[in-house]
Amino acid sequence: MAKSKETFGKKEKEKQRRKHRQDKIEKKEERKANAKKGKSLEEMMAYIDENGNLSSTPPDPKKMKVFKQEEMNTGVPVRVEEDIERQGIISFFNDAKGFGFIKEIKTGESIFLHVNQLSEPVKENDKVSFEVERGPRGLSAVNVKKIN
Repeated sequence: MAKSKETFGKKEKEKQRRKHRQDKIEKKEERKANAKKGKSLEEMMAYIDENGNLSSTPPDPKKMKVFKQEEMNTGVPVRVEEDIERQGIISFFNDAKGFGFIKEIKTGESIFLHVNQLSEPVKENDKVSFEVERGPRGLSAVNVKKIN
């Protein structure tokens, strides 16, 4: 007598395929039954109220705001850095390599300092005044002057 070529695993996979097909057909029929075709245009409309929230009722014309297209900013605002003189304390300076960092007094921000931007020699904990310039790797101090 010959052995059956259909194994348990094959039978289980075939059962899963049939079940999957049946589930798919049931979901399709359910979608057809619940389809909302034939709705009127008014039922399909959504409105935005004066606060920017979606609603099913039209907004009150008295609360509507009119905007002029010329007044709208659609791009990223340009950030203008002032060339005001800032003050800070040198938190780190390496004479051998010629660079260091200034900790700004107002913001506590750490700003890179190169020896070429110094008007006189400085060391750590010296109070300095400087201007800021955006470099390729971030902010850099320029026109650094020692304050007595």
